[in-house]
Amino acid sequence: MIRSALAAVVVDVETQNLAEEVGGWGNRAAMKVSVAVTWSSREASFRQYTEAGLPQLFDELFAADLVVGFNTKYFDYAVLQPYSSRDLRQLPTLDLLEEIHRELGFRLSLADLAKATLNARKSADGSEAVKMFRAGKTTELMDYCQQDVALTRDLWQFARANGHLLYESHGRLERVAVRAG
Repeated sequence: MIRSALAAVVVDVETQNLAEEVGGWGNRAAMKVSVAVTWSSREASFRQYTEAGLPQLFDELFAADLVVGFNTKYFDYAVLQPYSSRDLRQLPTLDLLEEIHRELGFRLSLADLAKATLNARKSADGSEAVKMFRAGKTTELMDYCQQDVALTRDLWQFARANGHLLYESHGRLERVAVRAG
């Protein structure tokens, strides 16, 4: 694990609703937060938040030197913004998906990057996370979200150490350059 003076926070958000239930991806703000999880490089620990704890999440994010996520600028910030009077676009953010899209011209999933780069697998997906929320399975939902944060953290640390991530294309492993802060 790479440690530095950089106070980075890795974040992921899960929602209460699916995009098709709120009128499409253009209405991400209406999806509402179910849970959020962070990992702090300063403390080398995770924090878990429910909707009621979002003010503390925003304090943590705004205190960071760098916020790291996967699809954070397009998705997570859009879902979180209705809960904050502060403009989340002002956060110093490294969005790994944005970096990959900029380099390749197309998107890769967190699951595909984790498999190729880390030989790790996601335990579920966003639609399953909504089902967990609705079933009141908060512990399982937090675990799932925390696993995604851990994968994102590990990808970010790999990219910091190596300057790239790996993905599979036509049965071969390929590299994608990533500026990881």
